[in-house]
Parts: sequence; structure tokens; C-alpha cells
Amino acid sequence: MPAFREFVMKVHQRCNLACDYCYVYELADQSWRDRPAAMSPAVWQAAARRIAEHDPQHADVVLHGGEPLLAGRDALVKIIGDLRATLPSVSFRLQTNGALLTPQMLTTLADHDVRIGVSLDGPAAQHDRRRRHRDGRGSHVLVDRALRLLADHPAYGGILCTVDVSADPVDVYEALLEYRPPTIDLLLPHANWEHPPGPGYADWMITVFDRWYSAPTRETGIRLFEEIINLVLGGTSRSDQVGLSPAPVVVIESDGTIEQVDSLKSAYQGAAATGLNVFDNALDEALRHPGIVARQAGLKALAPSCLACPVHDICGAGHYAHRYRAGAGFKNPSAYCADLRRLIDHVATRIAADVK
Repeated sequence: MPAFREFVMKVHQRCNLACDYCYVYELADQSWRDRPAAMSPAVWQAAARRIAEHDPQHADVVLHGGEPLLAGRDALVKIIGDLRATLPSVSFRLQTNGALLTPQMLTTLADHDVRIGVSLDGPAAQHDRRRRHRDGRGSHVLVDRALRLLADHPAYGGILCTVDVSADPVDVYEALLEYRPPTIDLLLPHANWEHPPGPGYADWMITVFDRWYSAPTRETGIRLFEEIINLVLGGTSRSDQVGLSPAPVVVIESDGTIEQVDSLKSAYQGAAATGLNVFDNALDEALRHPGIVARQAGLKALAPSCLACPVHDICGAGHYAHRYRAGAGFKNPSAYCADLRRLIDHVATRIAADVK
């Protein structure tokens, strides 16, 4: 069983925004309510020891939430310092909604070699439809400020964008390009067979792909498209959205609980739980948890209908959370199955035309 490589640490469990599609706060699992708002030193120090036991040479830590910047500069510096003292080769990323990214915070994170990703869903009006403060105010003005601070900065990790098919795809893509991101992650909203997505995702993604792929020069990376191209050409995937590569991710919650990838919280209450924690359990134990074993199983995790599909090695049944069906678990095609098939076929056709 491959070791974990990515350790998502929920350094602050609360958020300063109230995005209406958030899988942590708005969907099936509400376990955040019973966890402390902020991770304590005892938790992050225990986590550091467990990561060192598991694999001291390869550790990519993602400072996450909630909103990790709510932890404050002093706590973040302490977390980074304590983990680096135990794990000298550790690398750090931080995923933020951008609202609290000030020049002072950016300088602190950059000084500690933290790469920063920011969530942005497109132009101001589109972004503010979904990513709002609790009083209804949009957050775009603050995200715009954060991204202008980051543009061309060495700490800039990229933009995460959740797809909304009601928005014009080219407008969204070009709004993201304004901030010169080194890479863009386009994420399908977390849907499943109990709460299926609406229509239009294939058309939306294909439109963005054609705009991106046809540009005279490569304007940015788009991870989903790059992964599909790599798989079409016979490579392997590093993404949990497509392909059959093992998912090397584990989550450590603010109370020290060890969980599976937290997007599973979109499926049902307790879907990500393992019953383990960093005080009492080694991360090697988490590798043996049935849910994590299933996610690492490659072809064995696919439903018969997926195995019969000619692009199953590229699609890989899509994101694991999107396969859930009550009574049948996760051994199903993605709820986005038809959309993924159309997107993959389109990308493969474009690539085939170019390599002739």
C-alpha cells in the first residue's frame, strides 16, 4: 500500500465566509460542530511525530480549514516551525478564500516557504453569488486584493475555481487569467447519485478546454485538462478527479482525528471517519482502514459498468465522492459519468488530431 504523501491539516475549523456549496458546512456531514475551532499545539506536534514515523522523507502539508488564516500569523508560524523541526524536508501549501490575505500575512508565509492557493469562482458578480459573508456581502473585493498581491509572487500557488454552469465559461476562464495564475484547478461541485448534478457540465468544460488549448501560447495550466491529456497519451494521473493512481491524501482535523479525504463529507454523516487519532494511532493504521484501502484499489474499486467502458483507465470513475449511492456505497460510476465521457472523448479527439 503506497504511503501517504499529502497531509491536510485543519488548522482552523471555522470559516469567515458562508459559501452555499461548501462540503464542510453546508452538505451532509456536520462533524465540524463538535470540533475545536483552532488546532492546539498538542495536536500539531503529535501530527508531526506521526508523519515522521510514517515517512520522514516525503511530506507535503496543506494548511487548511475552514479558513486557515483565521489561525493568525503567530500560530501559523509556530505550526510551520514545529513541523519543520520534526520533518526537515516538509513542504507547505495553504488554501485560502483570500479574504484575510494581507501584505503582512503574505510576507510571513512567503518567508516560511509556503505556497498559497486562492479560491475564486470568476468575475465579481459570479463569484459573489456563491462565495459570500454570512451577512450576504460578497467577498470578491477582498479576493481581488489578495490575488493582486500574489500575482507573479514566488509564493503564488494558483487558483481553485468551482464550476457553475450558469456562468459563461469563457468569461469565467478569462476572469481567472487576469490574475496570472501559474495553474487553475477547475472543480466539479460535490454531487452524487443521491444529489445528482444538473445538466451542462460537459459543454461548460469543453468550451473552456477549447479556449485554453487553442490559445497561441499556453496562458496557464489547468490541472484537470493536463491530467486527461497525460492519461490519453499513456501516462499516469496525479489527480483524484481522473485516473487510477492511488490517492495519497490523509486529513488531520483540529482535534487530532485522522480522516479520509474530506470531500467525502458531501456524501453522508461520518463518511470520512476512520475512528483513529494522532494521539493513539499511527498513520500506518489509517492506510489499513477499509475506506482508504478501497480508494487505493485502482481497477478493483470500479463498478462493472465502469470496467466495460473504453475510457475507464482515463476516467477512473471520476472523483471518489461523486460515486456515492445510498445502499451501494462508492462502487458506482461517477454521478458526472456522462459529462466525463464527453469531455475525455473531446480531449482525446483534439490530441489525436495534433499528433498525427
